[in-house]
Amino acid sequence: MKKGVLLVNLGTPDSNNTGDVRKYLREFLMDERVIDIPFYKRWPLVNLIIAPFRAPKSAAEYKKVWTENGSPLLFYGIECKKLLQERLGEGYHVALGMRYQNPSIESALNELRKNDISEIVVVPLFPQYASATTGSVAQKVMELTQNWQVIPDVSYVQHYHRHPLYIKTFADIGNKYLRSHDYDHVIFSFHGLPERQIIKAGIKTCCKLRGEGGKCVRKSYPKNTFCYRSACFETADLIAKELGLPDDKYSVCFQSRLGKDPWIQPYTEDTIINLTKEGKKSVLAFSPAFVADCLETTVEVGEEYKEVFEENGGEHWQLVESLNDHPMWIKCLEDLVKGNEAHVPEMFD
Repeated sequence: MKKGVLLVNLGTPDSNNTGDVRKYLREFLMDERVIDIPFYKRWPLVNLIIAPFRAPKSAAEYKKVWTENGSPLLFYGIECKKLLQERLGEGYHVALGMRYQNPSIESALNELRKNDISEIVVVPLFPQYASATTGSVAQKVMELTQNWQVIPDVSYVQHYHRHPLYIKTFADIGNKYLRSHDYDHVIFSFHGLPERQIIKAGIKTCCKLRGEGGKCVRKSYPKNTFCYRSACFETADLIAKELGLPDDKYSVCFQSRLGKDPWIQPYTEDTIINLTKEGKKSVLAFSPAFVADCLETTVEVGEEYKEVFEENGGEHWQLVESLNDHPMWIKCLEDLVKGNEAHVPEMFD
């Protein structure tokens, strides 16, 4: 019997039309792990305020990244599925699912089920663990498989933010820009989360979320393995080390704030403005929380933050593209499937 591999990314609208974008936003933001407030507050917030008013703007942004193959997030997901299948060979069956919209996790699991797989390794395409991403995927998989007559062994790759091949691939892509231009500074911009989600994860004994200067434990050990913020700092430090960057040459920051509640800091926009005040004229920007290019990389980091940089006196802003279908990234996925980082989670916060 074959072993099943389930690759899961966040998701994408079926088209860049406002109606499809609104449908996507509603499913995404109604996830109790994404907006972790009571249902009676979440439903009107999402369905009466956020989705109706945000959908037209988001649709316009999706039009900027949409290709003849559709959303790049989906296109590169399909490519990764195909390339990983080629590397793993006939003993495996690789399926792709999106946490929200299509192809759904349910359709991907049914595909594996029809192929008589003996076990499933779930690989969420989120390098750093967070309840709103990896945790949500695991919960959905468990919900969908709990009523199967025969439930196969299911294991989860919960994080790989320090996997050598993941680190080396980002460094390899970034190096081509560092070799061609002398940048004043490098930033690593990660997707943000509300502070309360970090606190709810139970990382209390070592958490310095609100400590002096926003400092964070910058390496992993058992107590903070599932701290998203700490994992982001560790990822940035490892990529910087691979690139040979000194500590004063790079910064870590967090993007994509939503709402008025405090999110993890420092914020990317504030970091950019501070860099321009220090006289930095050229910046190379990584977005290592994403393994495929999408709105948050191409539009938010590549265009919107470039405008902020230039409006405040910056001159040269360069986005480092994501891992997409890089051969070393495919090898990393193979290693994750076959390696020891996949395990059945003990709990989900």
